[in-house]
Amino acid sequence: MAGVLNGVHNYEVQVVWDGNRGTGTSSYRAYGREHTVSAAGKPDIAASADRTFHGNADRWNPEEFLLTALSECHMLSYLHAAVRAGVTVVAYTDAASGTMVQTGDGGGHFTEARLRPQVTVADPTQVELAQSLHAEAARECFIAASVNFPVLHDAHTSVASFDAVHPE
Repeated sequence: MAGVLNGVHNYEVQVVWDGNRGTGTSSYRAYGREHTVSAAGKPDIAASADRTFHGNADRWNPEEFLLTALSECHMLSYLHAAVRAGVTVVAYTDAASGTMVQTGDGGGHFTEARLRPQVTVADPTQVELAQSLHAEAARECFIAASVNFPVLHDAHTSVASFDAVHPE
């Protein structure tokens, strides 16, 4: 659940571990990493640890959530910047990736994320402007501003075909 008061935004989620296989955390391999993420009024998300860390590969993991948050935030910031600039975006996709390294103390951290937005615009005269808006979106993305590693952008802008912009 989200709320805002005087420009301060608050969010609430619930995480419930459902990986007790009968003996709890009696040993490292005795418990499952499965859990459910929920928020009021939204569908539950089945989650786990990354498969590398004995998680369930069929469920979302925290590292994927972080990368997803960065990608979504950039997209939403970009679309907002496009509206302000008068650029008509007709399609947007991203193939994001991230690099995480483990440390000798059992922890780890992301060293970078790379977003690869593919933007399609309606007007061929706006390609250069549309491409430039990624810098603005990067500055305005709340999630990217909250991480301590670089979020890189390999953006590409193309023009929609006439039929895609003017369907029958």
